Amino acid sequence: MRMVFRWFGEGNDNVLLQQIKQIPGVEGIVWALHDVPAGEEWPMDKIEAVKRQVEAHGFHIEVVESVNIHEDIKLGLPSKDQYIENYKRTIEKLGRVGVKVICYNFMPVFDWVRTDLYRELEDGSTALFYEKSMLEHMDPLELVQRIASNPKFTIPGWEPQRLQTLTELFLAYREVTEEQLWNNLRYFLEEIIPVAERSGIKMAIHPDDPPWSVFGLPRIVTNADNIRRLLQMVDHPANGVTLCSGSLGANPANDIPAMIREFADRIPFAHIRNVRVYENGDFIETSHRTTDGTVDIAGIVKAYHDIGFTGYARPDHGRHLWGEECRPGYGLYDRAMGIMYLWGLWDAMQREQKGGVR
Repeated sequence: MRMVFRWFGEGNDNVLLQQIKQIPGVEGIVWALHDVPAGEEWPMDKIEAVKRQVEAHGFHIEVVESVNIHEDIKLGLPSKDQYIENYKRTIEKLGRVGVKVICYNFMPVFDWVRTDLYRELEDGSTALFYEKSMLEHMDPLELVQRIASNPKFTIPGWEPQRLQTLTELFLAYREVTEEQLWNNLRYFLEEIIPVAERSGIKMAIHPDDPPWSVFGLPRIVTNADNIRRLLQMVDHPANGVTLCSGSLGANPANDIPAMIREFADRIPFAHIRNVRVYENGDFIETSHRTTDGTVDIAGIVKAYHDIGFTGYARPDHGRHLWGEECRPGYGLYDRAMGIMYLWGLWDAMQREQKGGVR
């Protein structure tokens, strides 16, 4: 397991690279050009600038999250091909600077959905929260206003350019079925996977978050059957999955350790985080500790250890602790503690495998 840490760039993150450097075992930075709108080709000078910043602190830049996909591709519009060509050229550039994995998603309109960015937990920390009944009666524009009320940091998946056309997007998706979205994903993958292979890059789709339809929008990467279909429809080692335990874990029916074992050779990147799911369908993000949530984090780490996982992994969303002012879900302290919890599980399994040390 190769530990990496998500960072949003110089001037766009309260967490500093020199702070990340002090977290044991972190070897790389998960990055992106967050100022480049979805659909545009990434400029080489900006890519190389991030590479210099990150490598100056002894990290690699082998994982990108995300190269966002333009909505016209997801909608299957005639204009999709120009955006796919831009995507291909971005893949080629990233391959030239040493990128090995590109995480992306195929979620219509919203990359992820929560109803509260700072819901208080019993210990006084706050975390991202999803209230099912509220969302069932909420207008999407109201949700956008809630998320956009945090202007200090950019919010991944809630880029202003996309949200400015929200009404038009919902009208466009009104006629798009899940099967049509699958067809549009297949078209995209058939176009880009050969380019990714030539560039030495593995594409790793992120599951839908949460793993069910929101506001009537189609969602197609929600469970093992979906992931199986995705990997089979373009059956190539460069077509993989970012297995996110938090996204999939919001549905307790998802057996994540079983998915890890089944899709072992197609998981180049892992997001490991915990959520507590309530009987009414609400969920809140918790510490990474197994007993604090509903997701079997210890069983997930054991599954990765059992398959001999050598891919990249990062702690995903953390709580907001000790008065830290940070991007929702992406503070320093809880993610650092999450890493140490994951390493603790991993080290114990390594010792057990070797018969223990006296």
